[in-house]
Amino acid sequence: MLGSVRKFFLQLIAGANLATIFIMSFIGYSDRLDPVKHEMLANAGLVFPIFLIINFCFLIFWLCFKKIGTLIPLLGYIFCYIPVRTYIPFNIPTSAPSGAIKVMSYNVWAFAGWERYPDGKFPILEYIREQKADILCLQEASTNEIGKARVDAVMDKLYQYSDTAMSGPGGDCIAIYSRYPIVSRERIQYPSRGNLSMAYEIKKGNDTIIVVNNHLETTGLSVEDKSRFKSMVKGNLEGPDAKKASYHLVDKLGEASIKRAPQADAVARYLSKNLGRSIILCGDFNDSPISYAHHVISKNLTDCYVESGNGPGLSYHKGGMYVRIDNIMCSSDWQPFECKVDSKIKDSDHYPIFCWLKKRGKP
Repeated sequence: MLGSVRKFFLQLIAGANLATIFIMSFIGYSDRLDPVKHEMLANAGLVFPIFLIINFCFLIFWLCFKKIGTLIPLLGYIFCYIPVRTYIPFNIPTSAPSGAIKVMSYNVWAFAGWERYPDGKFPILEYIREQKADILCLQEASTNEIGKARVDAVMDKLYQYSDTAMSGPGGDCIAIYSRYPIVSRERIQYPSRGNLSMAYEIKKGNDTIIVVNNHLETTGLSVEDKSRFKSMVKGNLEGPDAKKASYHLVDKLGEASIKRAPQADAVARYLSKNLGRSIILCGDFNDSPISYAHHVISKNLTDCYVESGNGPGLSYHKGGMYVRIDNIMCSSDWQPFECKVDSKIKDSDHYPIFCWLKKRGKP
């Protein structure tokens, strides 16, 4: 009798494990679905880590009660290898070789210019000064709060070449700073009221490098929305209130994804048009690693974090939402090293991401 009950219980657990793997797989490969046609699934990737953890719990269970059962969760991870590696890569650390260039992307949140610090210095500017990146791409780089003169006083000493672009009155400002000459600029055209992408040609020795700086459609979540989400995560919001807040959140994120999809398509078309050229792409996608935007943009590029980073690399960290939405990517002629999301600087709602890039086949 007890043997029959145990057998039934293990079969039940196996079924639950298989169901988890099915959902995990569906979510993991949902980045192939265009949000315009599949709005409800547009942000499914945000819950992917939940199913990774549940599957891991099944793995622990099988190790304790029936070791042969570990094949189920392990096969699930193997089947989901691509999305698992995209979301949480692990690589053997390799130091950047001599001659590599440092690239950094940072949503600076208007340099947190409304804050006042006792020493009169602004930590984001000081951090940028310390990092000494060769190519720096900034998003939300408006100087209205901090003052243009204060930013220029730091940046002009670090970089000989720079450019800023705005999406329009009241829209976003993105900026690029480079130790190498910027020889051309082009806006990648797509519909947006407040976001934009710019492509630059940079001359480094005999090489011409295309650098694309992106700030794709924001989530549209208000401070109140993020506060409610944080309350849900902490368990402070329950019942009808939690249900109402979750539906509202899904609706808003879905609307933003629908706007973001044609923007990502436009960037992908630009990249396809320049296939074969040397490209470095940076920016805030406002979307998770398991998303349509990330999938279509990275199709012909190497995701530097996936290739050389470790862990989830959560770059957004406000309002209870923790996800990697900031990216550095490169064409196949570059080898990335030591890509990192740096959580030690917390003055923006984003952490910076940086990476060293070395041209392949060169000593």
